[in-house]
Amino acid sequence: MKLKVKAFALTCGIFWGLALFLLTWWIIALEGVTGEVTFISRVYLGYSISPLGSVIGLAWAFVDGTVAGLVFAWLYNLIAEPSQQVQQDRP
Repeated sequence: MKLKVKAFALTCGIFWGLALFLLTWWIIALEGVTGEVTFISRVYLGYSISPLGSVIGLAWAFVDGTVAGLVFAWLYNLIAEPSQQVQQDRP
């Protein structure tokens, strides 16, 4: 079975972007807006635990998730293709 690379990449981007967005709002609801430097803010420039930071994080995470999903699906299809041919050759 081959993965549809574009669909998988888009799904990963949407999932990771929304996950970071919702996680940021969860932290804002529990602890309030903080100016603390987080690990993610070191990777995603402009991200912070704030309403604006959540939108910036959503954009960065969407791009990051899309690229990661694209690479994963491409590698999966590359590796899975030879194993499918071996299975079809068997009687």
